Amino acid sequence: MSKIDIATFAAADQRGVLDVILPIQQREFGIPITEADQPDLTNIPEFYQSGTGGFWVARSNDEVVGTVGLKDIGLRQAALRKMFVAAPFRGREFGVAGKLLDALLAHARAQGIAEIFLGTTDKFLAAHRFYEKQGFKELEKAGLPKAFPIMAVDSKFYVLSVL
Repeated sequence: MSKIDIATFAAADQRGVLDVILPIQQREFGIPITEADQPDLTNIPEFYQSGTGGFWVARSNDEVVGTVGLKDIGLRQAALRKMFVAAPFRGREFGVAGKLLDALLAHARAQGIAEIFLGTTDKFLAAHRFYEKQGFKELEKAGLPKAFPIMAVDSKFYVLSVL
């Protein structure tokens, strides 16, 4: 079994992040989205690693195999974004998603974030189960903070009380 390391995003991870996220969005879920449609992915430090936010990668043998971002949206609230794990590294055997979320939550607590919101597409059924097992509660779109960055594909929303 490959060792999984979780680390804060660095510039050298840029290509690996795109190589994980884009195929999942485009091929697995048939979402017609490109790198150009996601400016946050071309400027991760400015978009995610500012304020109380952050961005983490999971690596196996120095290859990026998973990602997660936390966007500071003010008022001790944040948005969980870009949680993706490459298909060969999914499941309990590797625990990549859990390790990424653990890193994000430890950071959120240390930063005094009270609530984390997320939006996802109704197509990501395994992700829904994962978030619900982690304590996220489904939320109506109307219950989102005004500063929450809603993506065009978002149709299901969750919130987690951190503190």
